[in-house]
Amino acid sequence: MRKLSGEKLVLASHNAGKLREIAALVAPYGFSVVSAGDLGLPEPEETEDSFAGNARIKAHAAAKGAGIVALSDDSGLEVDALGGAPGVYTADWAETGQGRDFTMAMEKLWTKLEAIDAPEPRTARFVCTLCLAWPDGHDELFRGEVSGRIVWPMQGAHGFGFDPVFLPDGESQTFGEMDPARKHAMSHRAAAFAQLVAGCLER
Repeated sequence: MRKLSGEKLVLASHNAGKLREIAALVAPYGFSVVSAGDLGLPEPEETEDSFAGNARIKAHAAAKGAGIVALSDDSGLEVDALGGAPGVYTADWAETGQGRDFTMAMEKLWTKLEAIDAPEPRTARFVCTLCLAWPDGHDELFRGEVSGRIVWPMQGAHGFGFDPVFLPDGESQTFGEMDPARKHAMSHRAAAFAQLVAGCLER
C-alpha cells in the first residue's frame, strides 16, 4: 500500500462541512486540506453504480486537476429489504427542484418499506468508501460501514441525511438523536478513515 508524502491533500468535494470534517481528521498527521471547490475544479459526473466507482471518478479528477494527491468520499444508505437501495442514489432520493429535502426522502423510504410489508427488523447499513488518488493514476480504496435498522417515526434533530431513521446495532438512540461526537466516533466514515490512517498515513 502506498504511503502518503507531502503536506497537502485536495478533497474532491465542494461541500464546506465535509472539508471541515476531513481537515480535522488529517491535521494530526501533518496534512492540510484544500477543497476541489476552492481550487475552482469542476465536479465530475458520477456515472458508476458503486460507491467505489464514484469515489474513484471524483478522486482521480481532483488529483489530475490539482496535481497533488486527492481524497474523495462516496457514501450512502443500503436497506436490505429494498435490495440495497437507495445505495449510491441516496442523495438523489432527496433532490427537489429547490435543493435537497431529506424529510421527504425519509418519508419515501418508509412508504416503500410499508408498501412491501418489509419484515422487522428492517436492517440497513451506512457505507462509506474513501479513495486516495495520485496524479500518476495510482489509487487506494477504503470501505467502512455501520450496521443497524430503519425505525419510524423520525427521531432526533442532529446529524443529516437519513440519520433520524437509522438506529445503529446495540444503540438506543438514532444517529439523529446521538451526540455528534459519539456518532462521528462510530460512523461508517470513521471506520473507513481508520483503515486509511493505518494503511497510508501512519509513519
